[in-house]
Amino acid sequence: MKTILHHTVLAGTAALALFGTSLAHADVDTSKSTVIATTRQMNVPVDGKFRKFSAQLSFDPAKPTAGSASVSIDTRSYDLGADDYNKQAQGKEWFDSATYPAATFVSSAIAPAGGNQYKITGKLTIKGKSQTVVVPVTIASQGSSQTFDGSLPIRRSQFDVGTGEWKDTSVVADEVVIKFHLVASK
Repeated sequence: MKTILHHTVLAGTAALALFGTSLAHADVDTSKSTVIATTRQMNVPVDGKFRKFSAQLSFDPAKPTAGSASVSIDTRSYDLGADDYNKQAQGKEWFDSATYPAATFVSSAIAPAGGNQYKITGKLTIKGKSQTVVVPVTIASQGSSQTFDGSLPIRRSQFDVGTGEWKDTSVVADEVVIKFHLVASK
């Protein structure tokens, strides 16, 4: 379970970063939004949720390439449903939240991908390690809100999440899928 917590935290961080890349000139309603990191421990899927994040967003579907996003996720807010697992995820072998309290995503480009689909390119930084990622995002409008949905597979090893005894990916898989559902006012 210790590995699940840490792997999930990495995924959650990436997910949160993805959130920010696709939001419109709007405030994110964190009570209606979710960022979930799914990992596999002994081939069993385990979900963890990030509870705290912030984002500065600018997105107009009529001019998507002019959009931008910056997201910061509090790595201490990762929740696997048990305090002892959450504390492990914050430890040096996983998120090292004392040294790296935030994971970030900063967009560099937004490209239409047909219909309400977009590909958002940006730099994802977790535990001081940065990778350029491309996140597929679906944007929908309903009433006075917009939703941004997507998922991004990442490898925890690229961000040094799961070190020491947890570096071995035979118990906790290397791949983490970050799924996000962001709700913003228009």
